[in-house]
Amino acid sequence: MDLRSTIRSIPDFPKAGVLFRDVTTLIKNPEAYRALIDGLANDVRHKNIDLVVGPEARGFVIGSALAYALGAGFVLARKPGKLPYKTIRHEYALEYGTDSLEIHVDAIEPGQRVVVVDDLLATGGTALATIRLVEQAGGVVVAARFAIELSELGGREALRGYDVAAAIVY
Repeated sequence: MDLRSTIRSIPDFPKAGVLFRDVTTLIKNPEAYRALIDGLANDVRHKNIDLVVGPEARGFVIGSALAYALGAGFVLARKPGKLPYKTIRHEYALEYGTDSLEIHVDAIEPGQRVVVVDDLLATGGTALATIRLVEQAGGVVVAARFAIELSELGGREALRGYDVAAAIVY
């Protein structure tokens, strides 16, 4: 299936000059969503994944479905203050300021094999922060997978040293 044909492109969103690649049109299409998840699962199945970790919010939609397909657990990486139990946090730099992600302190056991999943790889900031959070918890990141990669933004370079792939590359 041509997954690229299911992505809606929105010019000048969220600001002028940006061409936004909207994954929601892919995930509302049952055949495309299944093809995306099945493709990602087939790509990492041999890596013996214990957990899938996805940052909010679209990482939840893709990551939880992938975890189900792999028979793995799913861990939510959330913005600060959203998780009810004790957390660990990783702060990371944005273009203007900082942001943080958190997981529960007991979400990942040392040595568990983890795939980090999100809808989009752009500059790599969120993905790298998620990877660092997994590693801080003692997990081993064996892969990072994305529905879409915007190759001109250099996210793959930010994740150098990790097994990175995307279903759709622009």
